[in-house]
Amino acid sequence: MNAKKYVEKTFEEMKQRNDGQIEFHQAVEEVFKSLIPVFEKHPEYIENGILERIVEPERQLMFRVPWVDDNGNVKVNRGFRIQFNSAIGPYKGGLRLHPTVNLSIIKFLGFEQIFKNSLTGLPIGGGKGGSDFDPKGKSDGEIMRFCQSFMTELCKYIGQYMDVPAGDIGVGGREIGYLFGQYKRLKSTYEAGVLTGKGLNYGGSLVRKEATGYGLIYFVDEMLKGKGMSFKDKKVVVSGSGNVAIYAMEKAQQLGAKVIACSDSNGYIYDKNGIDLDTVKKIKEVERKRIKEYIKYHKDAEYHEEHRGIWTIQCDIALPCATQNEINEQEAKVLIENGVIAVGEGANMPSTLDAVNVFLQNGVLFGPAKAANAGGVAVSALEMSQNSMRYSWTFEEVDERLNNIMKNIYINTVKCAEEYGYKDNYVVGANIAGFLKVADAMLAQGIV
Repeated sequence: MNAKKYVEKTFEEMKQRNDGQIEFHQAVEEVFKSLIPVFEKHPEYIENGILERIVEPERQLMFRVPWVDDNGNVKVNRGFRIQFNSAIGPYKGGLRLHPTVNLSIIKFLGFEQIFKNSLTGLPIGGGKGGSDFDPKGKSDGEIMRFCQSFMTELCKYIGQYMDVPAGDIGVGGREIGYLFGQYKRLKSTYEAGVLTGKGLNYGGSLVRKEATGYGLIYFVDEMLKGKGMSFKDKKVVVSGSGNVAIYAMEKAQQLGAKVIACSDSNGYIYDKNGIDLDTVKKIKEVERKRIKEYIKYHKDAEYHEEHRGIWTIQCDIALPCATQNEINEQEAKVLIENGVIAVGEGANMPSTLDAVNVFLQNGVLFGPAKAANAGGVAVSALEMSQNSMRYSWTFEEVDERLNNIMKNIYINTVKCAEEYGYKDNYVVGANIAGFLKVADAMLAQGIV
């Protein structure tokens, strides 16, 4: 069968089988379009149904999560875990707690995770999970009771050699601690490698908190170096103010950039003097308050209610680090009109397909999420390695390994883009580089 027709046919069949799952469709479409030249060169992938199999999760779990709030009221949320592909290692991917979580979002995240994990060069497969539980405004006791209930069901399907969850939106060190405590209680074993993002005093890794943000900057820095540029004196806008955004801002500042804006789901702050990161960390990591508190400490700064307005700010480098589809086609055009030279995706799929096309058609250096934000899962895998060895590396050792992983992702992305005729298209390059390793492993293991 003609490669293009094969890809189009498989995509249409996927849409019919997953009706209404818009985010999942979007993630699959972006990858599938990139793979047409691969199938032209490797018909054995068609013959062995690689595409049909890779787009169907190996296992989809959905379950009830009952818990009791501080007032004694029974609440019920829905839990998910998608175990997408284990061809190159145990399922690996975060848990997201957010009211928007549904099957489509968890499947898009799990599908992306297959290729992202492959790109790291480490032996980890793709998975994702979460719940429509909203941790905002909840007490520590409520979050603990939810996490314990969630893990009571999830523990049946995870393990250090089967599926290793981590954190994502709404899941930080506090939540991982409660989840790990309940797992240990239920299993009566100290299986440190079952979860990553743990506290340093019970099996966690240094640099894990910083990993996604640092990794993003390491990847974008490689893109800039490839064109004879650097972060020095560049104006940077970062959406979000969670772990990814905070540590992307930190590393960008260390490399000489001037970060002038960041946001949360309510609005964004603009500081022409450069964002004071200590203030952001105090607001978000200690006080757990909204970003608008920043202007109480910095009178020259501005706060704007509409968080998407952050993309109207003139900048050299844009780093979307909040959530999916936060930059649309029009916002991409505004960024280009304002002189953006590089975009690095710190969040998962933060640019719509139309926005990505606008960036690529206008020569913007574009680091797609599955390559640019792979640092988090890379250090999660390094945490698993340390747990297996009963040993901990220093901050500098982990950071150096992370930097090397991101450099290799960039090198392999560039190599595949050029080999398949898409020079400077890091979207295609990352998709192909991530796919080839998984596809070859699937071929070797037979029709399973």
